[in-house]
Amino acid sequence: MQWIGGRRSTNIEDRRGMRVGPMALGGGLGTVALLILGMIFGFDPRDVGIPSGSDSPTSLAETDSGDNDERKEFVATVVGFTEDSWSEIFREAGREYRPPKLVLYTQAVESACGFGQAAMGPFYCPNDQKVYLDLSFFQELHDRFHAPGDFAQAYVIAHEIGHHVQHSLQLLNSGQSNRASVRTELQADCFAGVWANRTERSQQAGARDFLDPGDIDEALRAASMIGDDKLQMESRGYVVPESFTHGSAEQRMRWFRQGFQSGKVSACNTSGEN
Repeated sequence: MQWIGGRRSTNIEDRRGMRVGPMALGGGLGTVALLILGMIFGFDPRDVGIPSGSDSPTSLAETDSGDNDERKEFVATVVGFTEDSWSEIFREAGREYRPPKLVLYTQAVESACGFGQAAMGPFYCPNDQKVYLDLSFFQELHDRFHAPGDFAQAYVIAHEIGHHVQHSLQLLNSGQSNRASVRTELQADCFAGVWANRTERSQQAGARDFLDPGDIDEALRAASMIGDDKLQMESRGYVVPESFTHGSAEQRMRWFRQGFQSGKVSACNTSGEN
Protein backbone atom coordinates (compact mmCIF):
# COMPACT_ATOMS: atom_id res chain seq x y z
CA MET A 1 0.00 0.00 0.00
CA GLN A 2 1.45 3.34 -1.09
CA TRP A 3 0.56 5.65 1.78
CA ILE A 4 3.69 7.75 2.28
CA GLY A 5 3.08 11.22 0.86
CA GLY A 6 -0.67 10.96 1.18
CA ARG A 7 -2.67 13.68 2.89
CA ARG A 8 -2.81 13.21 6.64
CA SER A 9 -6.11 13.82 8.37
CA THR A 10 -6.22 16.38 11.16
CA ASN A 11 -9.13 14.52 12.77
CA ILE A 12 -6.83 12.48 15.01
CA GLU A 13 -7.18 12.79 18.77
CA ASP A 14 -4.14 11.38 20.55
CA ARG A 15 -4.94 10.21 24.08
CA ARG A 16 -2.08 7.74 24.33
CA GLY A 17 -0.62 7.63 27.81
CA MET A 18 -3.69 9.09 29.52
CA ARG A 19 -4.98 7.21 32.55
CA VAL A 20 -8.66 6.40 32.79
CA GLY A 21 -10.71 4.14 35.06
CA PRO A 22 -14.29 3.26 35.91
CA MET A 23 -14.46 6.16 38.40
CA ALA A 24 -14.00 8.59 35.51
CA LEU A 25 -17.35 7.46 34.13
CA GLY A 26 -19.46 8.57 37.04
CA GLY A 27 -19.83 5.61 39.38
CA GLY A 28 -22.77 3.29 38.79
CA LEU A 29 -23.54 4.41 35.26
CA GLY A 30 -19.97 3.74 34.24
CA THR A 31 -20.13 0.26 35.70
CA VAL A 32 -23.35 -0.49 33.84
CA ALA A 33 -21.85 0.79 30.59
CA LEU A 34 -18.78 -1.39 31.14
CA LEU A 35 -20.93 -4.48 31.70
CA ILE A 36 -22.92 -3.79 28.53
CA LEU A 37 -19.76 -3.29 26.48
CA GLY A 38 -18.40 -6.51 27.94
CA MET A 39 -21.44 -8.42 26.75
CA ILE A 40 -21.29 -6.86 23.29
CA PHE A 41 -17.57 -7.22 22.65
CA GLY A 42 -16.93 -10.40 24.63
CA PHE A 43 -14.48 -9.33 27.32
CA ASP A 44 -14.63 -9.77 31.09
CA PRO A 45 -15.27 -6.38 32.78
CA ARG A 46 -13.40 -7.66 35.83
CA ASP A 47 -10.24 -7.66 33.75
CA VAL A 48 -10.44 -3.89 33.32
CA GLY A 49 -8.31 -2.10 35.89
CA ILE A 50 -6.33 1.05 36.44
CA PRO A 51 -2.63 0.51 35.77
CA SER A 52 -0.38 0.84 38.78
CA GLY A 53 2.47 3.32 38.97
CA SER A 54 2.75 7.05 38.81
CA ASP A 55 -0.36 9.19 39.10
CA SER A 56 0.81 11.35 36.23
CA PRO A 57 -1.76 11.35 33.38
CA THR A 58 1.06 10.89 30.89
CA SER A 59 2.94 8.16 32.75
CA LEU A 60 2.03 5.60 30.10
CA ALA A 61 3.39 7.69 27.25
CA GLU A 62 6.75 5.96 27.53
CA THR A 63 5.13 2.83 26.07
CA ASP A 64 4.66 4.65 22.76
CA SER A 65 7.86 4.39 20.75
CA GLY A 66 9.04 6.06 17.59
CA ASP A 67 7.56 3.11 15.74
CA ASN A 68 4.18 4.04 17.16
CA ASP A 69 4.70 7.61 15.96
CA GLU A 70 5.14 6.22 12.45
CA ARG A 71 1.99 4.19 12.97
CA LYS A 72 0.18 7.37 13.95
CA GLU A 73 1.28 8.93 10.67
CA PHE A 74 0.03 5.82 8.88
CA VAL A 75 -3.34 5.98 10.64
CA ALA A 76 -3.71 9.70 9.90
CA THR A 77 -2.98 9.04 6.22
CA VAL A 78 -5.47 6.17 5.99
CA VAL A 79 -8.11 8.34 7.65
CA GLY A 80 -7.24 11.07 5.13
CA PHE A 81 -7.87 8.61 2.30
CA THR A 82 -11.26 7.70 3.81
CA GLU A 83 -12.18 11.37 4.14
CA ASP A 84 -11.34 12.11 0.52
CA SER A 85 -13.12 9.06 -0.91
CA TRP A 86 -16.26 9.26 1.21
CA SER A 87 -16.51 13.02 0.65
CA GLU A 88 -16.52 12.36 -3.10
CA ILE A 89 -19.09 9.55 -2.79
CA PHE A 90 -21.42 11.68 -0.64
CA ARG A 91 -20.98 14.67 -2.96
CA GLU A 92 -22.04 12.56 -5.93
CA ALA A 93 -25.20 11.72 -4.00
CA GLY A 94 -25.87 15.39 -3.22
CA ARG A 95 -24.89 15.02 0.43
CA GLU A 96 -22.15 16.32 2.69
CA TYR A 97 -19.80 13.92 4.44
CA ARG A 98 -18.82 14.93 7.95
CA PRO A 99 -15.83 12.82 8.94
CA PRO A 100 -15.42 11.30 12.39
CA LYS A 101 -12.48 11.78 14.69
CA LEU A 102 -10.19 8.84 15.35
CA VAL A 103 -8.99 8.54 18.93
CA LEU A 104 -5.68 6.82 19.65
CA TYR A 105 -5.42 5.46 23.18
CA THR A 106 -3.34 3.15 25.34
CA GLN A 107 -4.92 0.24 27.22
CA ALA A 108 -8.22 1.91 28.17
CA VAL A 109 -10.36 4.85 27.11
CA GLU A 110 -13.50 6.73 28.04
CA SER A 111 -16.01 7.23 25.23
CA ALA A 112 -19.57 8.50 25.00
CA CYS A 113 -20.56 4.83 24.67
CA GLY A 114 -18.87 3.88 27.94
CA PHE A 115 -15.52 2.57 29.08
CA GLY A 116 -13.44 0.72 26.50
CA GLN A 117 -10.23 -1.26 26.65
CA ALA A 118 -7.72 -2.63 24.18
CA ALA A 119 -9.09 -6.18 24.54
CA MET A 120 -12.25 -5.03 22.76
CA GLY A 121 -10.34 -4.14 19.63
CA PRO A 122 -11.08 -1.00 17.57
CA PHE A 123 -14.65 0.30 17.86
CA TYR A 124 -16.92 3.10 16.67
CA CYS A 125 -19.09 5.07 19.07
CA PRO A 126 -22.10 6.69 17.34
CA ASN A 127 -22.85 8.81 20.42
CA ASP A 128 -19.74 10.93 19.88
CA GLN A 129 -19.05 9.87 16.27
CA LYS A 130 -15.50 8.78 17.02
CA VAL A 131 -13.44 5.71 16.16
CA TYR A 132 -11.28 4.34 18.99
CA LEU A 133 -8.03 2.49 18.33
CA ASP A 134 -5.23 1.16 20.52
CA LEU A 135 -2.26 0.78 18.19
CA SER A 136 -1.30 -2.47 19.92
CA PHE A 137 -4.15 -4.08 17.98
CA PHE A 138 -2.00 -3.96 14.85
CA GLN A 139 0.57 -6.17 16.57
CA GLU A 140 -2.22 -8.51 17.66
CA LEU A 141 -3.48 -8.60 14.09
CA HIS A 142 -0.02 -9.81 13.07
CA ASP A 143 0.75 -12.16 15.96
CA ARG A 144 -2.59 -13.63 17.01
CA PHE A 145 -4.61 -13.41 13.82
CA HIS A 146 -1.70 -14.03 11.42
CA ALA A 147 -2.89 -11.18 9.21
CA PRO A 148 0.19 -9.00 8.59
CA GLY A 149 0.51 -6.08 6.22
CA ASP A 150 -0.29 -2.39 6.15
CA PHE A 151 -3.40 -2.89 4.04
CA ALA A 152 -4.78 -5.37 6.57
CA GLN A 153 -4.46 -2.54 9.10
CA ALA A 154 -6.04 -0.08 6.69
CA TYR A 155 -8.97 -2.48 6.22
CA VAL A 156 -9.58 -2.49 9.99
CA ILE A 157 -9.67 1.31 10.07
CA ALA A 158 -11.87 1.48 6.97
CA HIS A 159 -14.31 -1.00 8.55
CA GLU A 160 -14.76 1.25 11.59
CA ILE A 161 -15.12 4.31 9.35
CA GLY A 162 -17.76 2.25 7.55
CA HIS A 163 -19.81 2.29 10.75
CA HIS A 164 -19.63 6.08 10.71
CA VAL A 165 -20.89 6.06 7.13
CA GLN A 166 -23.79 3.87 8.30
CA HIS A 167 -24.50 6.34 11.09
CA SER A 168 -24.39 9.25 8.62
CA LEU A 169 -26.83 7.44 6.33
CA GLN A 170 -29.02 6.44 9.30
CA LEU A 171 -28.30 2.77 8.73
CA LEU A 172 -26.74 2.14 12.14
CA ASN A 173 -29.12 1.16 14.92
CA SER A 174 -28.51 0.37 18.58
CA GLY A 175 -29.98 -2.52 20.52
CA GLN A 176 -29.74 -4.93 17.60
CA SER A 177 -30.31 -8.65 17.63
CA ASN A 178 -27.36 -10.89 16.76
CA ARG A 179 -28.68 -11.35 13.24
CA ALA A 180 -29.08 -7.61 12.69
CA SER A 181 -25.63 -7.02 14.16
CA VAL A 182 -24.11 -9.43 11.64
CA ARG A 183 -25.78 -7.57 8.78
CA THR A 184 -24.46 -4.26 10.10
CA GLU A 185 -20.90 -5.58 10.43
CA LEU A 186 -20.94 -7.16 6.98
CA GLN A 187 -22.15 -3.91 5.50
CA ALA A 188 -19.22 -2.12 7.16
CA ASP A 189 -16.93 -4.69 5.54
CA CYS A 190 -18.56 -3.94 2.20
CA PHE A 191 -18.13 -0.19 2.75
CA ALA A 192 -14.44 -0.83 3.46
CA GLY A 193 -14.26 -2.49 0.06
CA VAL A 194 -16.05 0.44 -1.57
CA TRP A 195 -13.49 2.77 0.01
CA ALA A 196 -10.58 0.70 -1.32
CA ASN A 197 -12.07 0.76 -4.83
CA ARG A 198 -12.73 4.49 -4.88
CA THR A 199 -9.37 5.37 -3.35
CA GLU A 200 -7.56 3.23 -5.90
CA ARG A 201 -9.45 4.93 -8.75
CA SER A 202 -8.89 8.46 -7.43
CA GLN A 203 -5.17 7.87 -6.85
CA GLN A 204 -4.76 6.41 -10.33
CA ALA A 205 -6.52 9.47 -11.76
CA GLY A 206 -3.89 11.58 -10.04
CA ALA A 207 -1.09 9.43 -11.50
CA ARG A 208 -0.32 7.93 -8.09
CA ASP A 209 -0.19 4.32 -7.00
CA PHE A 210 -2.27 3.17 -4.04
CA LEU A 211 -2.62 -0.61 -3.94
CA ASP A 212 0.35 -2.93 -4.20
CA PRO A 213 0.07 -6.51 -5.49
CA GLY A 214 -1.27 -8.63 -2.66
CA ASP A 215 -2.95 -5.79 -0.75
CA ILE A 216 -6.48 -7.06 -1.34
CA ASP A 217 -5.37 -10.52 -0.26
CA GLU A 218 -4.10 -8.94 2.98
CA ALA A 219 -7.50 -7.41 3.65
CA LEU A 220 -9.32 -10.63 2.79
CA ARG A 221 -7.07 -12.60 5.11
CA ALA A 222 -7.71 -10.14 7.94
CA ALA A 223 -11.45 -10.32 7.31
CA SER A 224 -11.26 -14.10 7.36
CA MET A 225 -9.19 -14.39 10.53
CA ILE A 226 -11.56 -12.19 12.55
CA GLY A 227 -14.67 -14.02 11.39
CA ASP A 228 -16.89 -15.22 14.25
CA ASP A 229 -16.43 -18.87 13.35
CA LYS A 230 -12.63 -18.58 13.48
CA LEU A 231 -12.72 -16.68 16.78
CA GLN A 232 -15.16 -19.09 18.38
CA MET A 233 -13.17 -22.11 17.28
CA GLU A 234 -10.04 -20.53 18.75
CA SER A 235 -11.64 -19.67 22.10
CA ARG A 236 -14.22 -22.47 22.53
CA GLY A 237 -13.20 -25.25 20.22
CA TYR A 238 -16.60 -25.25 18.53
CA VAL A 239 -18.83 -22.86 16.58
CA VAL A 240 -22.28 -21.51 17.50
CA PRO A 241 -23.63 -19.63 14.43
CA GLU A 242 -26.64 -18.35 16.39
CA SER A 243 -24.29 -16.30 18.56
CA PHE A 244 -22.43 -14.64 15.68
CA THR A 245 -22.23 -10.83 15.91
CA HIS A 246 -19.88 -9.98 13.02
CA GLY A 247 -20.30 -12.77 10.48
CA SER A 248 -18.35 -15.83 9.41
CA ALA A 249 -14.97 -15.71 7.70
CA GLU A 250 -16.62 -16.51 4.37
CA GLN A 251 -19.23 -13.78 4.79
CA ARG A 252 -16.72 -11.12 5.79
CA MET A 253 -14.45 -11.87 2.83
CA ARG A 254 -17.37 -12.03 0.43
CA TRP A 255 -18.80 -8.67 1.42
CA PHE A 256 -15.44 -6.88 1.38
CA ARG A 257 -14.86 -8.30 -2.09
CA GLN A 258 -18.36 -7.22 -3.14
CA GLY A 259 -17.66 -3.64 -2.13
CA PHE A 260 -14.25 -3.59 -3.77
CA GLN A 261 -15.41 -5.05 -7.06
CA SER A 262 -18.46 -2.77 -7.33
CA GLY A 263 -17.23 0.47 -5.77
CA LYS A 264 -20.87 1.27 -5.05
CA VAL A 265 -22.70 1.85 -1.78
CA SER A 266 -25.83 0.40 -3.38
CA ALA A 267 -24.05 -2.96 -3.69
CA CYS A 268 -23.79 -3.24 0.10
CA ASN A 269 -27.35 -4.24 0.94
CA THR A 270 -26.80 -7.06 3.44
CA SER A 271 -30.45 -7.43 4.43
CA GLY A 272 -30.62 -10.88 2.83
CA GLU A 273 -27.97 -12.32 5.16
CA ASN A 274 -29.27 -14.74 7.80
